[in-house]
Amino acid sequence: MNAKQRKTLKAIFEKPVRKNIAWNDIEGLFIGLGAEIANKGGSVVTIKMDGQPQTYHRPDREKEAPAYCVKNVREFLIENGVTK
Repeated sequence: MNAKQRKTLKAIFEKPVRKNIAWNDIEGLFIGLGAEIANKGGSVVTIKMDGQPQTYHRPDREKEAPAYCVKNVREFLIENGVTK
């Protein structure tokens, strides 16, 4: 994991949940963690870590992920043993 990915990971675990994390940075973090990313059409993307898939919708107009999405990413990371 590079410095930018560590910074993104730290931001994901901040409380209250941040609303200004760029979705591209979140995808970059997943890549740094060795996850597989599959485009499912349109804004739908499936992230697979340790065999567990999770589906997300990329933000359409804004580049930042909404707070509920950041929270879901945090929960998915925790389920896969990734903590800050």
